[in-house]
Amino acid sequence: MQTNIRSVIAGTGSYVPDKIITSNHFINHRFFEKDGRPVAKSNPVILEQFKNITEIEERRYAREDQNTSDLGFLAAKDALKSSGIDAETLDYIIVAHNFGDVAEGTNRVDMVPTLAARVKQLLQIKNPDCVAYDLPFGCPGWVEGMIQANYFIKSGDAKRCLVIGAETLSRIIDPHDRDSMIYADGAGAVILEAATDTEKGIIAHKTQSHAVDYANLLTMGKSYSTDSNSDPNLYIKMNGRKLYEYALIHVPQVIKMALDKADTNLYAIKKVLIHQANGKMDTAIMQRVFGLYGEKEFDPSIMPMNIAHYGNSSVATIPTLLDCILKGEMSGQTINEGDKILFASVGAGMNINAVVYQN
Repeated sequence: MQTNIRSVIAGTGSYVPDKIITSNHFINHRFFEKDGRPVAKSNPVILEQFKNITEIEERRYAREDQNTSDLGFLAAKDALKSSGIDAETLDYIIVAHNFGDVAEGTNRVDMVPTLAARVKQLLQIKNPDCVAYDLPFGCPGWVEGMIQANYFIKSGDAKRCLVIGAETLSRIIDPHDRDSMIYADGAGAVILEAATDTEKGIIAHKTQSHAVDYANLLTMGKSYSTDSNSDPNLYIKMNGRKLYEYALIHVPQVIKMALDKADTNLYAIKKVLIHQANGKMDTAIMQRVFGLYGEKEFDPSIMPMNIAHYGNSSVATIPTLLDCILKGEMSGQTINEGDKILFASVGAGMNINAVVYQN
């Protein structure tokens, strides 16, 4: 391991679908409880409560002719263009996702060939030494891809790695499940590059998996509809209350572990880019993190949020948010030279990870 090598962000890109789905889209949906009983509350009340908890007002869905690999390709193309990097010089393409390509109207997962292979083909990269592979790791998949790419670079095995997070969650949601309103589509991409004699780059990371007790907080299951017996499809299902409790207990601890490994503390961090999962939950997590350092309050500007308009696109939320800030597209948010920032995510598995990075 060549410890003098740092993994530096050389370019970012994103693709946010232009199909905007407001909450009014769900006004006539028939929502059911897990046991098949109709939800007692009226839809306007359901929608208002949903907004208050998640902060989501609208989300983005891919066009009917687009697939997850298409979104990943467009985000990668954007990262390559904005960085000026030749795609043929990439050593790895890592695509984090959870459901592969799911064609409109099918609910069938398509993962052969890998999405990374499809992205490489779409980019027309001929270099056989550019290794393309997928990483299914729940919502923390993109952050874990950055961690893996960092090891490839620090070992001397790679000089440039393209890490993509892409998802079309709109294809695998149950229209009769209130939780389905949280999910969205999108893709983000980052190019990590080897650098020496610099303070920039990934400083430290920490990952944990809590499968024994918590693996079933996010699963695939049948529709909540009373007609589910005639529906062979499986949909993403979430135990929201238990997941919220789990995240508040464990995510702050993992963030602190990463900061401790980086030999720094929370006060040196200028921005926290956390997985845009749920507005209320993310705020509560950060309050707990600051609580670990004896603080009762925190400045919300340290934690940029775009979930209100983009929704929860799983692995795509953090790289999309990062690209938006670095390109000056988010009002009041900047990441400056020398700033230390933190990436953190939690999701299916249950997995948690955090990365400390110096810009």
